[in-house]
Amino acid sequence: MDRTGIFAGETPSEIARRWLAEAEKTEPNDPNAIALSTVDADGLPNVRMVLLKDIGEDDFTFYTNYTSAKGREIEASGKAAFVMHWKSLRRQIRVRGLVSRSEGPEADAYYASRNLQSRLGAWASRQSEPLDSRATLLAEVAKVTLKQGPSPRRPPFWGGFRITPLEVEFWADGAFRLHDRFRWRRESVEAPWEILRLNP
Repeated sequence: MDRTGIFAGETPSEIARRWLAEAEKTEPNDPNAIALSTVDADGLPNVRMVLLKDIGEDDFTFYTNYTSAKGREIEASGKAAFVMHWKSLRRQIRVRGLVSRSEGPEADAYYASRNLQSRLGAWASRQSEPLDSRATLLAEVAKVTLKQGPSPRRPPFWGGFRITPLEVEFWADGAFRLHDRFRWRRESVEAPWEILRLNP
């Protein structure tokens, strides 16, 4: 299989980290943005943009409010998918997999690295719930600022989700729409990867 150049690598994570590092040099905004897809209790898909914060040896991590719509949907299904697309590189990565929480020291460390306003906002926002006005939200921020002070701890309802992939596809734009696509797939997280080149 002619998996060379930008597609070379021993693991999907290795390739994904390299592509993201390249995108960080060329994308004007949020090169780590992903379109995250979940499904609700009726099987209706939901998608939204979030920021990917870590590509581990065998997982992809983002952070959110666990009580948000995406948090509830992930907890119910234990599965999610996402796509990263970079116009500047004309590449994308698609991931489908199993999801678990990323809590404890890792989540605490990431939360502490955020600016103070974002940390307080995590306490103030009842994410995905109805809001009567922006003034109400700002009043809640003021309340939690007084209560939590300058060093708020991580809210118990806020933390990471780690997606362990069962399928990863790397796509690069090709002339005359003859794109290059390589799919890594495995039956379980313990199983070996099968790599296939796909038709455009």
